Formats: sequence, C-alpha cells, structure tokens
Amino acid sequence: MSKADESLFSRRLAAALALIAFALALVAGLEAGNTFSTTVTRALIAMVATFAIGLIIGAMARRMLEENQVQAEKKLKDSLSEISTEGR
Repeated sequence: MSKADESLFSRRLAAALALIAFALALVAGLEAGNTFSTTVTRALIAMVATFAIGLIIGAMARRMLEENQVQAEKKLKDSLSEISTEGR
C-alpha cells in the first residue's frame, strides 16, 4: 500500500464519520427547536471535530491492519518453511 493510499484510507473514514456527525447534529438541532443558524453552526463544529477524530482513528486502524498483515505473512512463511523441511 502506497503512502497516498494510506492517507486516502484515513481521509475517507474521517469524511464519512464527519458527514454522519453533521447529519445527526442537524436532525438533533431541528428536533430541539433551535434556530437554523444555531443548528448549522453546531453541526459544522461537530463535523470538523469528528473529522479530526476520524483522521486519528483511520491512522490507528490502518496501522493495526498493517501489523496484522505482517504477522499473518510471517506465520504463513514459517508454516511453509516447516512443511518444506518436514518433507525432506
């Protein structure tokens, strides 16, 4: 996975979470009877905050997946080498 793909993964996750937070904040604000400007302002703040949190979560998830992939590849390589040495 290239650096651009890694960054794209984190940004996509962050954007998806931010849009969900924005939509939920809009609905909650309208249901509470807040004014339009108050609702949109709070929804935008929620979106920006969630985007930042999403970037962190995305980076952590990407790192976790990379570590698991390395471990799985090592296990596979070790098991294949054991099989080849047992067969001799």
